[in-house]
Amino acid sequence: MLYFIPPHPPLGSLHFQLCKAERTASPSATPFHTLLFFTKGYGSLHVHNQKISLLAGKCFLLSPSTPFTIESLYDSAIDCFQISFTVIQFDTDNKPSPYPYALLDGRIELSAHPPAQLFRLCDAVLLGSSPSSEMHSFWQQLRFQQLLGFLLEQNLSPDLIPSNSKEVENSIRYIQQNYQENMTVKQLAQLANVPAWQYTLLFRQLTGKKPLEYLTALRIHHAKKLLKSSNDSLRDIASQVGFSDEYYFNRRFRKTTGYTPREYSRLTQRMELVQDWTGHEVEIPLQPQRIIYIGETFNDLLALHVENIIGGNFTWMERTIYRDRVRHVQDIAFPVDYDHLTTMKPDLIIFANAEEDNYKQMSRIAPTLTFNSFASLEERLHTLGDWLGKKNEAREWLRKYNTNATTMWNQLRSELVPGETASVFIHEHGGRLFVMGTSGLSSALYHPNGFSPVDKMQEVLQAGYGFIEIQEEDIHLYAGDRIFMLLSEDPESRQATAALLQSERWHSLPAVQNGYVYFVEAQKWNCGAALTRERLLHMLPLLLSHSS
Repeated sequence: MLYFIPPHPPLGSLHFQLCKAERTASPSATPFHTLLFFTKGYGSLHVHNQKISLLAGKCFLLSPSTPFTIESLYDSAIDCFQISFTVIQFDTDNKPSPYPYALLDGRIELSAHPPAQLFRLCDAVLLGSSPSSEMHSFWQQLRFQQLLGFLLEQNLSPDLIPSNSKEVENSIRYIQQNYQENMTVKQLAQLANVPAWQYTLLFRQLTGKKPLEYLTALRIHHAKKLLKSSNDSLRDIASQVGFSDEYYFNRRFRKTTGYTPREYSRLTQRMELVQDWTGHEVEIPLQPQRIIYIGETFNDLLALHVENIIGGNFTWMERTIYRDRVRHVQDIAFPVDYDHLTTMKPDLIIFANAEEDNYKQMSRIAPTLTFNSFASLEERLHTLGDWLGKKNEAREWLRKYNTNATTMWNQLRSELVPGETASVFIHEHGGRLFVMGTSGLSSALYHPNGFSPVDKMQEVLQAGYGFIEIQEEDIHLYAGDRIFMLLSEDPESRQATAALLQSERWHSLPAVQNGYVYFVEAQKWNCGAALTRERLLHMLPLLLSHSS
């Protein structure tokens, strides 16, 4: 099939407007320009009679209404950011018109290096949306423009022709396949047929490293594998990965890893390689002895009976029923004091945040894993179980919890109407109103035998938002048949809640008129962590029997 690809118009004549951002396991065609960035899975993308290999880290750009299919291999799970946008072109008279054609000269697969940076940009666009807030929508559009700039700079730089970028990519593959050989920047630039100065600039844009830095890091990566699996001498291992000098290999290895090759070999007999939430591949101890967990779902670890926790930011737990279980754990305040963290000598840090700058500082102290605390309870516990050698504990805890949750909701059938909806609201940071999504109390309410979300809430949940800010005038769009109002400890926020409860807007809500409103202390119950969810199975029946 032939399709029209007009000459690429000047970027200055185009206006890009975000339509929708989502994270999905089953991306589908849209009437808009569509960006697909795959973070998990292996298979093929079928588009325009082409079959393109698909794996984590690959990025594709499709023109409007382009049909495509995805073939997953080996039953691998697909995870993908799908970002749809419109393009408006302004002619010489500044008149706008839709631009429905392929961008970037019709190229489907884009360069995106490093993939971890693209992940953070996509995640920022996804988490930054709020359908009812003009400012949140404005900031989301700016984050989308930043994402687009990152991709355009690599794929259509005004100073560097795209073919050069492609040739540099080919030379990177050559390095990956021939890292054992001697090579210089001059030789690599000649291979790519690009001037040496331009080659280094393009190479750094694509990989985040200079060519020889990249080569050394690749050699060290392969040396690590050999040190863990081989009994060869250090001289032989150095030679196998491309170092002609054993002493230079020793020096570079220590500078990169913090250990000599012999120390690393002894240490890694008890290490494993895992991938974290934002795509870092990290070697962690099989049996960590000094764990620091920085995140709001701290008691997930307590549910799995994880020992050797020495630190966590659990100030929010100060007045909860779990305080006595963490008396031996040091509180890690946020923002983190990195000097204090260093003195604690952790051998594993789990950080429930995608902020790369903080991650880099922590990873200099100890192996660090980013963790999605907004993920479902099942996903969180299975992830922690995999990392911490608690797979059986995670599976057994979830089995018991799911059985007890089903029993509780079945017992409540006489009090609930099938399909009844529920919503959870809270004022925080002063007078700002939030509706809870995948995190906090609401994560316990949405159950096959329990409450359902209203349509607006379904959008929030499908997008994976832990919560979003809304305007009080839009509360009716999110309010379910039953309302759970969380009470903040902040006096200003509590005052804002009191003012809302006196308003006509509040009293016009059906849940309020029917007496289906429940007031809950946020400090104690607005947490989706495992032990809190377990306690809610006992609290919810009592709460539902007493409404306003």
